[in-house]
Amino acid sequence: MPDILQIPPAQLFALLAAVGFAAGLNVYATVAALGLLARFGHLPLPPGLQLLESWTVIAASTALFAIEFVADKIPAFDLIWNALHTFVRVPVAGLLAYQATRQLSPEQQLLATLLGAAMAFAAHGGKTAVRAAVTPSPEPFSNITLSLAEDVLAVALTWLAARHPYIAATITAAFVVVIVILVRWVIRALRALFRGAEQELSG
Repeated sequence: MPDILQIPPAQLFALLAAVGFAAGLNVYATVAALGLLARFGHLPLPPGLQLLESWTVIAASTALFAIEFVADKIPAFDLIWNALHTFVRVPVAGLLAYQATRQLSPEQQLLATLLGAAMAFAAHGGKTAVRAAVTPSPEPFSNITLSLAEDVLAVALTWLAARHPYIAATITAAFVVVIVILVRWVIRALRALFRGAEQELSG
């Protein structure tokens, strides 16, 4: 893997788009994966992100990931957890992109920051919408399965971004399209549910 400072801007933006999306799914798993990849020489980090290589940051993010691993699999509570993490996942993704592009022009750095935050927002929004649709289900296995899939995807996408940025970015773009379709479907389903409930109450 070449030094990230020597990566062409287009390739770096592809990497950051995938990492931003991963952070939107599980920011702690993403930060831990970045730190471990850097620690073992698979992803040389720019100066602005070298703090992630420290065992302290890796241990802290892994501990927070363990907490989220449990909290995110509890029906109903996961909605509260995800709502609160709107103020964690999106800003952290933007900050990671900002710090990773300090060697670029201010305009490119701003664009990278917006890209990272936007990808995180898309992933986080899609995750929250799907959870809102699944949570009313009486069995807990749907939540657990979704959460496990999100955890695996966050780590796998971070690893793939380090090895094959363009492939990771292409997969990310496909997921964004799927999320847009799913969110629209979930909104329609919830509206139909509320309309049905109102009709029952009025009847």
